[in-house]
Amino acid sequence: QVQLVESGGGLVQAGGSLTLSCAASGRTFSRATVSWFRQPPGKEREFVAGITADSTYADYLNSVKGRFTISRDNNKNTMFLQMNSLKPEDTAVYYCGTLRGGSWEAPNNYDGWGQGTQVTVSS
Repeated sequence: QVQLVESGGGLVQAGGSLTLSCAASGRTFSRATVSWFRQPPGKEREFVAGITADSTYADYLNSVKGRFTISRDNNKNTMFLQMNSLKPEDTAVYYCGTLRGGSWEAPNNYDGWGQGTQVTVSS
């Protein structure tokens, strides 16, 4: 089973940038669709971006399209989320997960959640 560790969060001003990393252990990472989710305070966990195993297809939450870019390096068992033009509404704990199957947007379809990394965007 894949275990994931998120990192790279922090405090940034609106308009700034951050790059999150998701490091995976286990040999199945390179064969799995993987995604980023986020959970704002007091709200449900929501899909942010996902990418197929071979990086040929990616999908994004509408509100982050054009600002966030998901990528992965299967040789290093790592996934990334480049976040530009950050807004206060992007403030959340960000998590990564590996998809077992089904809808990309359903958190229950994922395994391997780490502890998350906090992103705080000040106005």
